[in-house]
Amino acid sequence: MTWHLGGGTLIDGTGVDPVRADVSVDGTRIGAVGSAPRGEAIDVTGLTVLPGLIDGHVHLDVSSDIRASIHGEISVAERAADIFNNCTATLMAGFTTVRDTGGIDDGLVRTIETGRIQGPRILHCGPIICQRGGHGHFQTPFQRVEDLKVEVLGLYGHVLLTDGPDEMRRSAREAFRRGASFLKLCVTGGGVSLTDSLDDTQFQVDEIAAAVAEANARHTYVTVHAHNNEGIRNAIAAGVRCVEHGSRIDDETAELMAANDVALMPTLAVAEKLAEDPVGHGLPPQIGDRVRSVMAGMADAILAARKAGVLVGSGSDLIGPLQDRRGLELVLKAKIIGPMEAIVSATKVNAEILRISDDVGTVETGKRADLIAVDFDPVSEPHLWEDADRVKLVVKAGQIVKDTR
Repeated sequence: MTWHLGGGTLIDGTGVDPVRADVSVDGTRIGAVGSAPRGEAIDVTGLTVLPGLIDGHVHLDVSSDIRASIHGEISVAERAADIFNNCTATLMAGFTTVRDTGGIDDGLVRTIETGRIQGPRILHCGPIICQRGGHGHFQTPFQRVEDLKVEVLGLYGHVLLTDGPDEMRRSAREAFRRGASFLKLCVTGGGVSLTDSLDDTQFQVDEIAAAVAEANARHTYVTVHAHNNEGIRNAIAAGVRCVEHGSRIDDETAELMAANDVALMPTLAVAEKLAEDPVGHGLPPQIGDRVRSVMAGMADAILAARKAGVLVGSGSDLIGPLQDRRGLELVLKAKIIGPMEAIVSATKVNAEILRISDDVGTVETGKRADLIAVDFDPVSEPHLWEDADRVKLVVKAGQIVKDTR
């Protein structure tokens, strides 16, 4: 089937100025841009057309109340419902592709791909790989490790506790067995950790390198949760390709990242939301001070990374039941690097970091027809990204999945 979006203003994701242009869709692909329109017209006069947005850091499995989930106060059925609803809401907000950085099960991907529920295209790492007592190991010191319950096969599997290179190889292979397309390790403490601090480093270089070797064998990459510079340098020495958060990156580390072609995926939205109300997310109140420091540091890290020539993507990292403001990441990033660059980070750059830029990320002939239309000017009114209702049209692989024009 051939049709076209006609009459709208196009922001194509490459960073060039908006233009008036029609976009033709042939089946699942973009057939033409700006040339003679083909097929039936979908009138988007007064709207701005963009590539489908990409969220480079999500946790779809953490869609329920966090405290209730940790303490087993919510059923598997309820968690499944929350996950499914989150997937649909993410797509309706204009995010046609996401990278889940731990730990949905491949069963969720299949559920979306087979049309049982609506949701974005998902790339995922399976369970997060973390060390005992490290970030990702969300048990108190008074709980036995043997009692850790973090998975329901077919739905989610949040973490693989791992110590030593041999266990790392085993965990990496297990993640790939479960459908992972990349690996995620935690190499420093985290903002919401219960038993570590942001200054801590986690995993030795040889442990990280074991995961990198397994990823290389699968022709893919390792990304790491990391805040402090020492942990990031350990990860770079081991061969990782991406850093999540990076809230304490200094100029020297940024230059090292650029020299080794290591990307940065900052996550501003989660820090903003947790700083506002950690208790409402099921976390201790002292978490608020920690994430506020992360928020301030991440803005400086973004500027340092861009100055050094590092690819800087866009990830929301939202957790808990309040994930209906996924566009907040673009709002916050626009304040740091400008509205157009915020869009590019969530489209073209994210596609490059996720290694899918041949397929999505920009509005170009031959690419997958992932398109959205919004009823505001994203360049002069970037604050409106936070309102998912302003996304009036969503097209995923040539199919209109939302139309509220």
